[in-house]
Amino acid sequence: MASVRLENVTKRFGAATAVKNISLEIKSGEFFVLLGPTGAGKTTTLRCVSGLERQNEGDILIDGVNVGAFDPAQRDVAFVFQYYSLYPQYTVRENLEFPLKPKMRRLPQEEIDRRVAKAAGILHIDHLLDRKSDKLSGGEMQRVTIGRAIVRDPKLFLMDEPLSNLDAKLREELRAELKRLQIDLGATFFYVTHDQVEAMTMADRIAVLNRGAIFQLGAPFEIYNHPKNIFVASFVGSPVMNFFDGVLEKNRLIILQGSFEQALDKQTMVRAGGVQGKVRIGVRPEDVLISKTKKGAAGGALNGGSVYTIENMGMEKIITVKVKDFIFKVITAADFESEVNAKVFIRFAQNKTHFFDRQSGENLLR
Repeated sequence: MASVRLENVTKRFGAATAVKNISLEIKSGEFFVLLGPTGAGKTTTLRCVSGLERQNEGDILIDGVNVGAFDPAQRDVAFVFQYYSLYPQYTVRENLEFPLKPKMRRLPQEEIDRRVAKAAGILHIDHLLDRKSDKLSGGEMQRVTIGRAIVRDPKLFLMDEPLSNLDAKLREELRAELKRLQIDLGATFFYVTHDQVEAMTMADRIAVLNRGAIFQLGAPFEIYNHPKNIFVASFVGSPVMNFFDGVLEKNRLIILQGSFEQALDKQTMVRAGGVQGKVRIGVRPEDVLISKTKKGAAGGALNGGSVYTIENMGMEKIITVKVKDFIFKVITAADFESEVNAKVFIRFAQNKTHFFDRQSGENLLR
């Protein structure tokens, strides 16, 4: 296990800055996820930690040791890439043995056999050891790739979107197995992904990265329920958060040119820091309350609209409600009965409504 600390790390490629003054700390034994869209600088950050790229500014410390002058082999880290890094002409056993047979520090064959057997058992690939790697499925190949990292017994596992090339069912299966693997090994995982589901289900903590900068760092619950700004609020969550320009006027929320109004209680106004005037409103689809009657839900007047589309998801429904020219996404129970063009009424759950500054995009809630 190893702790990792990045101190003001910047990486440039010519005139383009891929990573901008990043500082973060990963605790020993933590599953830490770097989450962000394509081009955010996630892989570059990971490659700097591994030594495959050298940062232009700042320091990277592994277990308190500045590794800036170390090459990748000296850093004692294992890198699992997005694409399967296997030798097709080798068997699974030979692929697993390969990292343990360098000329400079080859291990005894007895130790190699022990490590290979342990990794194969953990990943449930014992029955594949004598099969050529080009005869494996995508999921099997990725298990072998992860096994090549495990046999090295490194200080730190670096994983660059290792599940992105798998189908949805297999991704779900391997997400659970990777998290269990990390717990069983007691290892430090630094994991990069653009998939918010991977981040939310596996991470102990998440750093949300965009345009080379960290926008928020925290536990999954905090990232989802208390987004620091509009980018984090819009990037994390599916369906995405509903956003509208509105006005806070005394104790009322007014949007849609006055066609949608909702009274706000004192507690909500305190959370908003007493802000008045123009704001950007954000509310998640599961926090929009829907009814077929105007007094169908307690806690304030409802605003009328019509059902635009209905998506049946099995356990729930995603209903798109149209109020004038504005669209609201609503997640409701699967047994909510309605049809397209039907009249419905909605309101926002006050304790889950977010208010953002229109200029800076920062969350105004305390």
